[in-house]
Amino acid sequence: MTTPLWHACDNCRAILYQPRLALELGVCPECGRHGRVSACGRLAQLLDSGSAELLPMPDVLSDPLEFVDSSPYASRIQSARRATGLDDAIVCARGLIDGQPIIAAVMDFGFMGGSLGSAVGEAITLAAETALAERTPLLIVSASGGARMQEGTLSLMQMAKTSSALARLDEAGILTISLVTDPTYGGVAASFATLGDVILAEPRARLGFAGPRVIEQTIRQSLPPGFQTAEFLLEHGLIDAIVPRGAIRSTLARLLRMGAPAVGGQLPAVEAAVVRDPGRLPELDPWEVARLSRHLGRPTTLDHLSSVFDDFLELRGDRLGADCPAIIGGFGLLGEVPVIVVGTQKGHGAAELTAHGFGMATPAGYRKAARLMRLAGKLGLPVVTLVDTPGAYPGVTAEEHGQAMAIAENIRLMTTLPVPVVAVITGEGGSGGALALAVANRVLIFSNGTYSVISPEGCASILWKDSAKAPTAARKLRIDARELLRFGIVDGVIPEPPGGAHNAPAEASRALRAALASELATMLDCPAGELRDQRRGRFRGFGTPPDTDDPRVKRDVDATRAGR
Repeated sequence: MTTPLWHACDNCRAILYQPRLALELGVCPECGRHGRVSACGRLAQLLDSGSAELLPMPDVLSDPLEFVDSSPYASRIQSARRATGLDDAIVCARGLIDGQPIIAAVMDFGFMGGSLGSAVGEAITLAAETALAERTPLLIVSASGGARMQEGTLSLMQMAKTSSALARLDEAGILTISLVTDPTYGGVAASFATLGDVILAEPRARLGFAGPRVIEQTIRQSLPPGFQTAEFLLEHGLIDAIVPRGAIRSTLARLLRMGAPAVGGQLPAVEAAVVRDPGRLPELDPWEVARLSRHLGRPTTLDHLSSVFDDFLELRGDRLGADCPAIIGGFGLLGEVPVIVVGTQKGHGAAELTAHGFGMATPAGYRKAARLMRLAGKLGLPVVTLVDTPGAYPGVTAEEHGQAMAIAENIRLMTTLPVPVVAVITGEGGSGGALALAVANRVLIFSNGTYSVISPEGCASILWKDSAKAPTAARKLRIDARELLRFGIVDGVIPEPPGGAHNAPAEASRALRAALASELATMLDCPAGELRDQRRGRFRGFGTPPDTDDPRVKRDVDATRAGR
């Protein structure tokens, strides 16, 4: 049987020339609809030519319940095999993406709606076990209507079986990537499809536990526009990114490059000019420094990300239902060394400031940061944080969603990370909202940055009952870089261009790049235990006399000084 030369788009009904549609990877050039792709077709799109080595399909119970509905289950299986040429609704392979090894498990909706039965569950599990044995990242491409009813509770058990297999990869520090395609529902959505370290989705791909019709019939309500689509999921912090089909392969290649420690990778060979002696810093008026730290021309986190790092791939969402635009984070590449970068984002004008919540993170922002830092710990990647915030968002919704708890969890988490952590105050370091990203082995600050328990205006209003006393409060709080270095709150100061970072943003970013490379170079080979001890010791000593005789404090403080 010959393949028709013309095809009508299922969405816009445009008549498409089949060879052109193939060149477009199955994406309608008229409306952008991402049509379904077979498992073998998907492997051909993603893997380097000639690199695919199919993994054998497992032996499983073929018809454990001897199930019959309008036709016997065994007959349905045979029909699906004839129609697709597959043994079941999945194909697994070992291969390369841009020369980098990957284990891929790709579902095929054409085989009984991509339903999850024993064969699919066993194949996913074996693929994960192969990735574990070979210490190779695992990619799962999902397309499914849910669990296979004809296998009863055995199909339900595949959810636990596959989730357990992915948990072993978490324990082993192996990167897992999920690519959600349309549709992905039920038991697949509620197990391996949403457990990846990184979750990507094609445009308009639908993902959910219950289907829209079931939900509407159950709750007797109309669903919002775009419900359960990739765009809806991204807005609600449930996936990391929407990637058009033509960019998936290159995006996966970037993830693979940045998702594992670079053994022997080189940091940028640039000389840092970090000041560690407060006597070398000029005495500045803290209030004037506070004003400079807030200058709208200062480079933001997004500005630094594009200048400091050789590549950056943003990851979105807290995976709990929200995404906070005041926190930007993801994989970064500093020279040849992959890192996880997290930073607060303000903006250069009213529109940007509003869009990013004036750099004041919500609980979702701190939980997103925590998710990324846990990922760094799993993969063994250093963490870099860039802090420029007046403080955490103080609104009603933030309190309703546990702002204090989110900050506290971040502070505790950062004390436990088994990887190097460098924090840089690039502008304002406001209160607990800043500290939630600054519990680090090394804390640096730009020379016109500030770090304080409260804003000068807030302090003046509370203690002097007069906000006009803000300049006095700034001086009393000693929030400027020179005083912070003198008290050991920061470990070093990054000099700014004359007049401030806003006068030469590119120069400021170059100084930041050099400082990060210098700090990380001293810690990349440190064992996890030493990094944790040094970090805990650094904070253990604050508020105690430097010559204390308490052996517990002295031990931790000595460990910190030895690590510097």
